[in-house]
Amino acid sequence: MAILRGGRRIGNFDIRLGLPRDKSLADVAGDPRLKRRPGGSGQIQRFQSQINQGEGFATPNRYLIVIHPPQKLQLSTGGPPSQLGRNDDVNELKSSQIRENVGLMCNAVTLPTRDINTADHRMYGPGRKMPYAYSFNGTIECSFYGDKFLRQRLFFENWQKGIMNINSHNMRYYDDYVGSIDIFTLGQFDAGREDEARVTYGVRLYECYPQTIGSIEYAYGNNDQVTVVPITLNFRTWKNLTIDQVNGATVGQAIGDVPTIKASKDFGLFGGILNKLPAEFKRAGRDILSTAKRNLPIGRVTGGRLFPPFG
Repeated sequence: MAILRGGRRIGNFDIRLGLPRDKSLADVAGDPRLKRRPGGSGQIQRFQSQINQGEGFATPNRYLIVIHPPQKLQLSTGGPPSQLGRNDDVNELKSSQIRENVGLMCNAVTLPTRDINTADHRMYGPGRKMPYAYSFNGTIECSFYGDKFLRQRLFFENWQKGIMNINSHNMRYYDDYVGSIDIFTLGQFDAGREDEARVTYGVRLYECYPQTIGSIEYAYGNNDQVTVVPITLNFRTWKNLTIDQVNGATVGQAIGDVPTIKASKDFGLFGGILNKLPAEFKRAGRDILSTAKRNLPIGRVTGGRLFPPFG
């Protein structure tokens, strides 16, 4: 509220002036309060500021997996979903479309673990657990929704056929049947905030292959349930795509985006003159210019978007 405020109507213009109690909004972009980091002296305020820096909590239902099968299993193209018994079934199971389908149909997956192996060591006094190697559990459990033709299960069955020959029972070369799998964590907000498909965390599993294709239980009472295909994948090692710099990948960021202050509307030549006036006269002058732009003949046609020759 202003200390002194008055106004007068001159023609079609309503001119109002006032002396404000607070001038903190005169220069919003230069306000030092915007440069302060979030948080306060209390424990709850510091906790909230840390959450805000991380843009909220990660949710376990926001993820995506991308499967990179071995080169000998991949084909560059593939047709639409086919029916069982056609000659192009095998080509379809190797296509990029079915690979994308399997990744999207994954309804559950587990991030891999990493263990530091230790051995007891004692020279004098209490002993120590000394690391001597690191290892992984070597498997991850995942499951996939199955469509009418269970193409998701057929995909992994076809992958397993690259591991062994079901007729001669001979095993094939290791490098010919291992691939890799990427597991991504996605943003937790909706598409309106442009965060729905943003990758915020990602790992890559190396030398993967389907070790176990789980069983599917059929029952007459399961008429309202979707068939789920359980798969156990074996892998040798994994890396974080960001901190381990896999192909220069960068996901997420350390802190949240810093909001930007939009510049004030430009009024051309008059705007340069108004910017040199005190804040009280600057606001009054902008009101006059805005009214003039709307009331001039060309302003009525353009809705005030054009004010020649001043922009």
